[in-house]
Amino acid sequence: MSKCFFSSLVLILSSYFGPADAHNSSVSRCRNVPGAAGFPLTADWAALNASVAGRLAAVVPTVGFCSSRPGGCTPQQFTSSVFLNEIPGAMNQDYDSVPPSLCLHNSTTCGQGNVPLFAVLAESSSDIQKGVDFARANNLRLAVKASGHDFLGRSTAKNSLLISTHKLQSIQFTDDFRVGGKSKGTTVTVGSGVSLATLYKAAKSKGKIVVGGTAATVAAAGGYVQGGGHSSLSPTFGLAADNTLEFTVVLADGSVVTANEVENPDRHVLGYAWGGAGSWGVIVSATFQTFPTFNASASTGLIFANSSQVMGQVTSAHARHIFDWDPFRVGQYFILTRPEFLQIPNSPGKFIMMVQTFFPNTTVDVAAAALQPFFDEATAAGALVTVDTVENNINDMVTVVDDLVGVNMVLGSRLVPDAAYKNSPTTFGDIFTQFLDGGVEVLVAGGKVAENANIPNAIHPGWRSAKMHLMLINAWGDSASIDQVHGNETFFRDTQLPLLEKLSGENAGAYSNEADVLEKNFQDTFFGPNYARLSAIKSKYDPLDLFIVRAGVGSERWDKAGMCRI
Repeated sequence: MSKCFFSSLVLILSSYFGPADAHNSSVSRCRNVPGAAGFPLTADWAALNASVAGRLAAVVPTVGFCSSRPGGCTPQQFTSSVFLNEIPGAMNQDYDSVPPSLCLHNSTTCGQGNVPLFAVLAESSSDIQKGVDFARANNLRLAVKASGHDFLGRSTAKNSLLISTHKLQSIQFTDDFRVGGKSKGTTVTVGSGVSLATLYKAAKSKGKIVVGGTAATVAAAGGYVQGGGHSSLSPTFGLAADNTLEFTVVLADGSVVTANEVENPDRHVLGYAWGGAGSWGVIVSATFQTFPTFNASASTGLIFANSSQVMGQVTSAHARHIFDWDPFRVGQYFILTRPEFLQIPNSPGKFIMMVQTFFPNTTVDVAAAALQPFFDEATAAGALVTVDTVENNINDMVTVVDDLVGVNMVLGSRLVPDAAYKNSPTTFGDIFTQFLDGGVEVLVAGGKVAENANIPNAIHPGWRSAKMHLMLINAWGDSASIDQVHGNETFFRDTQLPLLEKLSGENAGAYSNEADVLEKNFQDTFFGPNYARLSAIKSKYDPLDLFIVRAGVGSERWDKAGMCRI
């Protein structure tokens, strides 16, 4: 045991209680927290640390970590996902405590907030097993984190033990992957800490591409795929979950299992492929289908307008032209906001629409011609349009070097059906004029996503008929009051959702990785008709609900913090 770990351990535990009394492991309807009779003693934590070869860390929030560094952390580091990925405690704020426990850049004080107390920095499935067994034996709140890109806060929990899989960095390509003796073609098996940027680079060296998102540091085999995993390549190849062949997972009983369509099929089909992040076990690795890499053209259009009326006309024009691009299987990211939010200085307009479109296996000239009718109509409406189109290898285009993080915000979303665009494109302009402070629309459905409807996984059926995954962002600055924060947290549910449902319909689903954690009926909204079976599988393999996250399967049985059964 390292002297540094022991000192941190004693400091943290002594802040909650003095000399420990006799260890009590009695069963309770609530998880054990510091100060409770059943909470592990210092010697217990030390034994866990020894069992994982010194890889148990006392977790501190980001500001606490930065204050321990000579010179602290720069503003750039504080918003760099690459930098923060190396900090186990880079998590959300705790606005609900009384008083709130916040940890802001340049803060002179920094509470623990929602940051776990300790983390097993796993380097093997054995390390994960040790952590899971310890949490189960001591009735602890358990959290799981691959990269921490979780808008719903599911990769952290107050007073918890964290299992971090960030160090599971294995990558193995196979030319003939077999399940039950049947060839599944070319694949890649990745540890659950491997980032998308790392995976794209490795895949390019093999002449391959995989279905993944644009965020550089999101882990391919983490919560991303457990939520379904949309991509700019989804219209071409389907969702990430559609292209996942196998998982290796540590379950709540500490066992390591392989889950595919032959071995443990119910856990593969429903639990891990869209069953929701953090609810089923700790993923050690996942095997994804690979495809031959190719060149693509990427077009970035910036459309500026000085009135909401003009931008509404542009949005309606986009809705009318959206089917123009179906033959190309494009993936498109559409952002409607104010220029300052995109850090565009000296903007020629009060509002901006940024449209980034990926055309697989398409030349620049053909891509530009396909988009021109939409851009012409935007210009005719009175908007200023600038367009840049380039061609490159898709592995180099689909993601960025780093991700901007550390922004205070919450999301709400819905899957908008194909029929809404066909039947009432003008309605999009009417509605989107009311979302100009942060509307985001992502074209990652249709095409192969719809064609994959018969794949036996737990994808919400709304994906198969959707044309668009539409998100709304509500953000605030560090100086916002707690009342303002809570107002932002409920604004989607109370104000924006009724408007959004005029596009999506009242019973549309949502992508659970980019959604509102306060959804009143998350069971239907996130999981649809799959929820009853998901709940039954959850009860079978995790009867103690060791893996509980907010708005996840089984969470209706627990309080908001996941600490006590209700």
